[in-house]
Amino acid sequence: MAASSMKDIKLRIKSVESTMQITKAMELVASSKLQRAKERAERTRPYFTTLHETLCDIAYANTDFSSPFVKAREVKKSCFVIVAGDRGLAGGYNSNVFKKAASEMEGKNVCVVPIGKKALEYCKSRGYEILSADFPLAEAMDTSECFALSRMLCKAYCEGKFDELYLVYTNFVSMLSQQPAALKVLPIRYEKSAAKDNVRALMQYAPSSEAVYNAIVPEYVGGLLYGAMAESIASEMGARRTAMDAASKNAGEMIEDLSLKYNRARQGAITQEITEIVAGAEA
Repeated sequence: MAASSMKDIKLRIKSVESTMQITKAMELVASSKLQRAKERAERTRPYFTTLHETLCDIAYANTDFSSPFVKAREVKKSCFVIVAGDRGLAGGYNSNVFKKAASEMEGKNVCVVPIGKKALEYCKSRGYEILSADFPLAEAMDTSECFALSRMLCKAYCEGKFDELYLVYTNFVSMLSQQPAALKVLPIRYEKSAAKDNVRALMQYAPSSEAVYNAIVPEYVGGLLYGAMAESIASEMGARRTAMDAASKNAGEMIEDLSLKYNRARQGAITQEITEIVAGAEA
């Protein structure tokens, strides 16, 4: 009986050791990708910040300014771009994004653009109207795809296919902290401050300020999408690194506990053998 118990414990130890090797490898891969993803996220932030300031300056400087991208209209349908991961084993990264998206979409007539394999699976399982399923791999998204998606979304918005656009992604705060966020992209909202009420148009745009503004908006939305992708990928790598580190530590604790049980079972078996030998000698 003791031999059988020892064999089971030994097999269990080998199984946990194999799992620990996998979690360690995944932790190392996530760590190597995390630094690059973090640097990319930090580099993208100034891009769409500058674009947003430019858009606001154009709107402030033109009293007769009118653009379909700033006009608020009755909301009949909302579009949500949901950015999630391509794989699991990243702690609560994917589930937190989906909870945020579900809370924002509650009570609304929505269509979605999922980015990432997990986002596509989630939207299909919930039966949402999918506007485009051409972006199943989040990690493979580059700038050209982000701007192609931006142009498609802006065109659909102008055609009235939806009346507002939201971007749901994960904001990279630090190596250990990632926060899901929902950003309203369209219509673009800005509030005039008292300091800018008397701003005069000091720059002329050809053919018009409205045409230039409408041409910049898709670039601005593309910049937001690319920035959100960079933030989300960095967040996914950070979450996976943390999750795999915790899994490796748990596996190590399990191995220690199983090794203690194995040694106790082995000691019990040796004691039983000695007792049987002594009893046989006395007989």
